[in-house]
Amino acid sequence: MFKGVLFDLDGVITDTAEYHYKAWKKLGAEIGVTIDRQFNEQLKGVSREDSLARLLAHGGVSDQFTAAQKQELAARKNDYYVEMIQQVTPQDVYPGIKHLLEQLKQAGIKCSLASASKNGPFLLEKMELTEAFDAIADPSKVAHGKPAPDIFILAAKEVDLTPQDCIGIEDAQAGIEAIIKSGAHPIGVGTKEVLGDIPLVHSTRDLTYDFLKDVWQKENTL
Repeated sequence: MFKGVLFDLDGVITDTAEYHYKAWKKLGAEIGVTIDRQFNEQLKGVSREDSLARLLAHGGVSDQFTAAQKQELAARKNDYYVEMIQQVTPQDVYPGIKHLLEQLKQAGIKCSLASASKNGPFLLEKMELTEAFDAIADPSKVAHGKPAPDIFILAAKEVDLTPQDCIGIEDAQAGIEAIIKSGAHPIGVGTKEVLGDIPLVHSTRDLTYDFLKDVWQKENTL
């Protein structure tokens, strides 16, 4: 039986992706780089620094900024984002997530946040979910962002588990790749076309403790 669940945040617990998109779009406009929603798909699940690198490359302006200036741009984008997410409330938690967290706690299953967002603790607080999590992996403590497995390895370690003992839940391709590389068992929120041939739900309403147990049992009896 699995002993822990490693949760992504954006697109799994709530939808702050729209705020990320608007913040990147605003920053891009200020430096002459135009992005659309299609390009924004490349930024989902990716760290702030890596997202900035992709944005600058997309605009062909990577060489126009020093390392210090890039740091300032990343900070500016985060300021825009933090300003936008002040309005997040418990009503923004995706359907079924609170119930799943309650079921996992009752079953003694550890819950750990494995988000690339450095604003994870703030968002959990705004949604009144802090107490539901046993640990929050600090993305600033990992060498590589998703699709590298580092954040999921750390999230498992923070609850004294190995990734092999855990299920990882993600909605982004980079995140699923990171879960698989870590050795954890992936469950995706989305479509097969985007996330590949893994156990999937189309809605977080279907993320129940029974569903997680079924996935685990099937994978471990093959």
